[in-house]
Amino acid sequence: MQANEFDGNAAFSGGGFMPSQATQTAADRSSFSSSKNSDARCLIPLTVKQLKDLSRGGESGISIDGVDVNNIVLVGMVSKIDNAVSDCTFRVDDGTGWVECTKWIHEPVDSAEVDAISVGIYVRVYGQLKSIQSRRTLHTFSIRPLTDFNEIVNHFAECIYVHLYNTKLRGGVTTQPQVTNSVVSNPIKGYQTNLSNQLSGQYNTDEQQILGVSSMVLNYLRRPACLASETGVRSDVVARELNISLDKIRTTLEYLSSEGLVYTTTDDHYKFTDA
Repeated sequence: MQANEFDGNAAFSGGGFMPSQATQTAADRSSFSSSKNSDARCLIPLTVKQLKDLSRGGESGISIDGVDVNNIVLVGMVSKIDNAVSDCTFRVDDGTGWVECTKWIHEPVDSAEVDAISVGIYVRVYGQLKSIQSRRTLHTFSIRPLTDFNEIVNHFAECIYVHLYNTKLRGGVTTQPQVTNSVVSNPIKGYQTNLSNQLSGQYNTDEQQILGVSSMVLNYLRRPACLASETGVRSDVVARELNISLDKIRTTLEYLSSEGLVYTTTDDHYKFTDA
């Protein structure tokens, strides 16, 4: 991809659209365009499982839900890092699977991004999807460590929303979301507001927080050191390591236990349920 085709500062500010879409009319923005070029330029939020399930699209492209996929955004935990002189290869695990990402180091800013990540932290990764010998990889444009863990549940909500939009609402269905002027003038803000409105009737704030923290707790309990422990991990240790309040961790662990995803070994110790 040519360097002048991608505006990193604008595209990486969040949301699910490329900056060029801000100039489109309301009619153009009423759905993800069926145009191959427009679809391919969209910044699509995906989970790793969705990425692995992508099918071959037209002209040897890659597609999901009828949309050609090129640039994507992932959110997950860094589980492995291999540094070299000219590049950094790392794995991102979001709880649905892991994918290998490559960040090429050409400028000092690239080195700074690589130096800012470490195993165990959560990141938002923007990149271009590649398929090498039937294996999906991500050529990374930008890596951003997460400072607000609400971004984790928000990303999964975006993935759900975009999937439902493309499978249920594309093609002129009467229940299509109305595109307001705010979406056209500020596609990122409008997209996120529309997403919040869509979800407000389905999940309350407490449920969203539990779902977000659950992903973090499960990823932590799946670490090799935690899995190797016969007694599991105390809830206060999980709270300290994830920098989340003990009450919220205990509420989340009780929820995960009721779902059969974790179990207690001794008093206040938890282990991941081995599938």
